[in-house]
Amino acid sequence: MQETKKEKFVRLAENRTNKVLEMIRLIGNLANKSVYDYTAKDVEKIFKAIETETALAKKQFTDIGGPDKFKLI
Repeated sequence: MQETKKEKFVRLAENRTNKVLEMIRLIGNLANKSVYDYTAKDVEKIFKAIETETALAKKQFTDIGGPDKFKLI
């Protein structure tokens, strides 16, 4: 039996989300100052990149209709 679109979405979404969560946990491990040297600016860059990509991905789900049509007025 072939997988439905919903089943495929659930399977892939769960798998990909779990991978992302694990990677975020690993980033958290970098906070150990006895092992790593970093600045507040480094940390800000990391989380800015994550937040930007998260916002772009979320926008793809909410902008299903595509971009607005061009209007002069």
